[in-house]
Amino acid sequence: MPSGKLPPAAGQLQLNFCKTLTCPNFGSMDEQDYLVQRSNPARPTLVCRECGAFPPLLNNQQVHAELIAQRQLHADGLCACTNPACEHLGKPVLTYRHCYHAFGYSGDRQRYRCKGCQSTFVDRWSGINKKSELQQKLLAFLFTGHTVREICRRLYLNPKTFYDHLNQIAARCRQKLAAYDTRFLSDTSTGHLASVHAPLQPNSENGVQWLATGEAHSGYILLQDVNYHSYDHDHLTEHHDPYQDACRFMATTNAGQRSEPTPRPDGLLGRVDAKYREVFSRSNVEDPYTQPLHFIYPNRGTLIRPQYTTYAHYLNLKPFIDHWQHIVVFSPQEPLLRSACLSVFEADIRDKRVSHVYVEQDPYWQPGSEPEKIDIVLLSWWRDRWAFTRSGAGSKAICDHGQNKGREAYWLTHASCDAMKKYQQHFHQQFALLVNEPRRRLRPGGLLPLLDIYRAWHNLCWQDHAHITPAQRLGLTDRPLTLADLML
Repeated sequence: MPSGKLPPAAGQLQLNFCKTLTCPNFGSMDEQDYLVQRSNPARPTLVCRECGAFPPLLNNQQVHAELIAQRQLHADGLCACTNPACEHLGKPVLTYRHCYHAFGYSGDRQRYRCKGCQSTFVDRWSGINKKSELQQKLLAFLFTGHTVREICRRLYLNPKTFYDHLNQIAARCRQKLAAYDTRFLSDTSTGHLASVHAPLQPNSENGVQWLATGEAHSGYILLQDVNYHSYDHDHLTEHHDPYQDACRFMATTNAGQRSEPTPRPDGLLGRVDAKYREVFSRSNVEDPYTQPLHFIYPNRGTLIRPQYTTYAHYLNLKPFIDHWQHIVVFSPQEPLLRSACLSVFEADIRDKRVSHVYVEQDPYWQPGSEPEKIDIVLLSWWRDRWAFTRSGAGSKAICDHGQNKGREAYWLTHASCDAMKKYQQHFHQQFALLVNEPRRRLRPGGLLPLLDIYRAWHNLCWQDHAHITPAQRLGLTDRPLTLADLML
C-alpha cells in the first residue's frame, strides 16, 4: 500500500490520527506513522503502522467550515458578534462584556462594537417586547398540540407571519438561555455529560439526525445540532473524498433502497455484539450512511455527512468546558460519538482530564440500581472492555474507553444517558402533529426554530415528577420559569 499525505490541517486543526487509546500513535499527526492510499476505494484509506487500526479520514477544512456554520446558527439573533472570521463569533454581550464596547444607540436600542473585528451590531432585546402576549398564545397553542393551520386560524395569522413569530421567539429563547448556560459553565469545575443522537423525524426517513449534549443527571441541555442546512448548496458529492472541497455535503443519489430489517437479538450482550457487526458493515465506520440504508432526501435544504456535524459539535463544546478539571462523557454505543469525542479532547484524554464511556441498558433497568455480579467481556476488533451486570429483571453494560479498571461498579450505577434520551422522546411526543405532518417530512427546516424553543422550555420551564426543572437542579434558578418569562 503506497504511503501518501494526510488531508491538510485547517490552521491548528488536524483530526486525522490513530483513535486507539492504547496505541503509541494515538494523537500522532506524523505521516510516517501511517499508511495512506487513495488508489483503491475498497481498501482503508488510512492504516496505523503500530496497531493496524483504520480510522476514516476527514477533510479538516470542511470540519472547520461546519463549525463556523453551527456557531452562526447558535448565535442567530443573539446580541453578539456575527462575523465568521472573528474569535468573538457568537459570544453574547451579556456574558462576554470584555469583548465589546458600548457604541451609542440606534433609536432606543443599544449599539455595540466588537473589540476583535470592529464590526457593530444592535441589541434587539434592549427594548420592550410589544408582541409578548401574542407570542405567548402562539406558544401555548404549540405546546398543547395544535397544528399550524389551527393556530393561524385562531390568532388570525397567515403562515408566513406564524413562522416569522416562531423565528423571533427562537432568537429570544437563545438569548434567554445564554445567561443560564454561561452561569452553569462558569460555576462548574467537574461534571458528567451525555451525548445522544436520534432521527429528528422518526417516521419521515429523511436522513436528518439530531445530536444533543447536556448534563447527564439533571437533563440540562447545553448544545444541540442537526446534520442539515435549510438552504441548498451547489456542490454536492455522491461519495466521500476527504481530499475534495465541499465533501461534507451529501448528494441526493446517496439515498439507498429499502432493506429488510434484521431481527433484534435477545439479551443485552447480543445487541451490543450485533451493533459492532452493523458498524463493520459500513465502508466508513464513522458514517452510518455508508451502509445500505434507505432514506428520502429532503426537497429543500442539504444533508451534511454525520461525521462533520458530530466533530463540529464537540469542537463547539470544547471551549465551554476547557476550565473544567475532570469531565466524563457518556454516550450510547456508536463509534462516531466515541471517535469525535476522543479526537477533539485528545490532549485532555492524555492528561486523564476527559474520559468517554459507552452506556447501554434494557428498559427494565432501574436507575441507581446496584450491580449484582459484573462480567467482563472483550468485544469487536477494537477489543473494547465491556462490563455487564444484572439487577432484578434489568441488564446494563458500560465500556470505559480509558480502561480504568476497578471503576466498573461505579459506572454501572451512575453512568446514564436516560435524561438526554427522554429529552428527545418528549420532543417527539410533545410536537407529534408537527413532526409527523406529511408535508413537513421532506421540509424539516421548519422544525429548527422549534428545537431552540423546546430547549429553553425544557431547561427552564419543564418540571419532572418532583416538580423541579433541570435549571433548578443545577441551582441556576429558584423557581420554574413561565412562557411569559421566556418572552420578556
